[in-house]
Amino acid sequence: MRILVTGGAGFIGSHVVEGYLAAGHEVAVIDNLSTGRRANVPRGAALFEVDIHARETERIFAEFRPEVVNHHAAQSSVKVSTEDPVHDMEVNGAGTARIIELAARYGARKVIYASSGGTVYGQPEILPVPEDHPIRPLSPYGVSKYAGELYVQWGARAFGLDYTILRYGNAYGPRQDPTGEAGVVAIFIGRMLSGQPCIIDGDGLQQKDYLYVGDIVRANLLALERGSGAVLNIGTGRGTNVLEIFRAVEAAVGGPAAYEHGPPRPGDVRAVWLDVRRAEELLGWRAEVSLEEGIARTAAWFREQRALTPPGTTPRG
Repeated sequence: MRILVTGGAGFIGSHVVEGYLAAGHEVAVIDNLSTGRRANVPRGAALFEVDIHARETERIFAEFRPEVVNHHAAQSSVKVSTEDPVHDMEVNGAGTARIIELAARYGARKVIYASSGGTVYGQPEILPVPEDHPIRPLSPYGVSKYAGELYVQWGARAFGLDYTILRYGNAYGPRQDPTGEAGVVAIFIGRMLSGQPCIIDGDGLQQKDYLYVGDIVRANLLALERGSGAVLNIGTGRGTNVLEIFRAVEAAVGGPAAYEHGPPRPGDVRAVWLDVRRAEELLGWRAEVSLEEGIARTAAWFREQRALTPPGTTPRG
């Protein structure tokens, strides 16, 4: 199967590319490398270093003629979205509209869209939160990711495009950026390995659904043939607070470690974890990697990267 992955040089997207290649598919990647890295793209995938808004993107669709488009390209920072909501919507809303239009024009049969179960619902009324919960995002990022969902569903009505929308929990794993503002597991591992104290936003009791990236890959593989026309939560169904994440990372790294409290993050949801029964039913999927095992794998990867990184530089990826 020919699959085009947008954002395929990024943290999650590059793992999805690996999974598709391992399953024997032909994969092309579109990524402007604003946050992704060329080194993340595995051998066997063709990388096109272009923005999804660029004119060249249409040429890539016309030549590659993907059967499935997996859309991971996004502005993925809640903080950036609150500072520049217009740019956030241009990338996540308008960018998705363009990908849908091109997918339909050049004969794709399906779009798999990476959405955000951690932000689109806002502060849930019930936990775990089901897919039919009211949509009330607290950040522009949550608004723009939901706008992307609406464009995907519009593509089904206007062009007959099949789709599966995957609303991820809080992803973590190898290749996540330890120097950014998102991705607490990677940030904590990076700071602990560098001997720096961790910064915990607010009181640290905010709870999220932390999901290992390998489990996300399996959901994207299953969505190639299942989950037609479905919106699916992809998470563990369990909430974990930031202090618990700190202790788990400390154990994986070999602590002890120190932390300091910082101000709460604007637009952050206090508590959200996902009801994943629909994904179990329609995809045959459930998370398999425990938090402890996932953090241990992630810490081991970061240690390996540090061993390969020259002194005075920061391991990234």
